[in-house]
Amino acid sequence: MVESSYLVFPSIDPVIFSIGPLSVRWYGVMYLVGFVAAYLLAQKRLSQTKWTRDQLSDLLFWSFVGVIIGGRVGYVFFYQFSMFLDNPLYLFKIWAGGMSFHGGLLGVLAALLWQAKRMKSTFLQVGDFVAPLVPIGLGAGRIGNFLNAELWGRTTDVPWAIIFPNAGNVPRHPSQLYEFALEGVVLFVILWLYSAKPRPTGAVSGLFLLGYGSFRFIVEYFRQPDAHIGLYSMGLSQGQLLCLPMIILGLGLIFWAYKRSSKHVENSKI
Repeated sequence: MVESSYLVFPSIDPVIFSIGPLSVRWYGVMYLVGFVAAYLLAQKRLSQTKWTRDQLSDLLFWSFVGVIIGGRVGYVFFYQFSMFLDNPLYLFKIWAGGMSFHGGLLGVLAALLWQAKRMKSTFLQVGDFVAPLVPIGLGAGRIGNFLNAELWGRTTDVPWAIIFPNAGNVPRHPSQLYEFALEGVVLFVILWLYSAKPRPTGAVSGLFLLGYGSFRFIVEYFRQPDAHIGLYSMGLSQGQLLCLPMIILGLGLIFWAYKRSSKHVENSKI
């Protein structure tokens, strides 16, 4: 590999600007972009529900809280558990970086379960509404990873390879952009179009789990595994192992939703 033939990542300050002790970072702005996009998209479909604007605002707010808390707890327990054991206060050092999608998902699920009861709706009804709103935030988060020059890909000689700072001075896959394209753009288009028509309860949620799990599983083959974890048997990464339950659950949920729907149709004809 000849270094001069590849793109070199530009020097980008992760901090956009600072006001006293407060620093505004690109990654934080990407989270804000995802939240605002989710709110605007939710407003477009609010008329299809029986919920009020206040209920929608509460739902999205607590889902966002679930993302932050779950994402941090998931990262620490899934990827840095030894550091937590050495220093439990590491869990609260959010400024040090480290968020996990799978942990964030668990946090959101907890928030949805709580809000569904308050909104007098089922957990799956709320999940089907929220699922199409998530990919925009996922995509924005991957752009944040790219701007931070973190979570880079494995070494490669493809023409679009990038040499990232602090990544061994070798060309690598821009896996953050792969995830932006698949988990953000493609998954959003699939879920938005699929949910535009009435579907069996649970089918949209199942498609989200299946879609994200599959796309993330694929991209993990191009993403550099965590150095302190590496690869497990069969060459699978920690991220891929965490995606397998999502794929299985997504397939099962879709199958269950359509089977349950067909039974209701048959019973209505009797």
